[in-house]
Amino acid sequence: MPGKDHGPTVKQDEVYQKLREKGASKEKAARIANAQANPSRKPSKKGGKSDAYEEWTRDDLYERAREIGIEGRSEMSRDELIDALRNH
Repeated sequence: MPGKDHGPTVKQDEVYQKLREKGASKEKAARIANAQANPSRKPSKKGGKSDAYEEWTRDDLYERAREIGIEGRSEMSRDELIDALRNH
């Protein structure tokens, strides 16, 4: 469905649609599509300097999941929290 207009919040409709077809959430697809549309950003390069999630404590993972709004986080194990954060 290339060429579909997803509104003013999505800057690269084709990129957005391909990501959605691959299973990315609407939020994640829009974030990536918009980052690629901005020449000053480098979405393909590794981002921040934060430690890998494997280095975080369960409490830190839980807090980050709470900030993002991941549902069911209180019942998740450490590994499940890592997976949920990565796939958000």
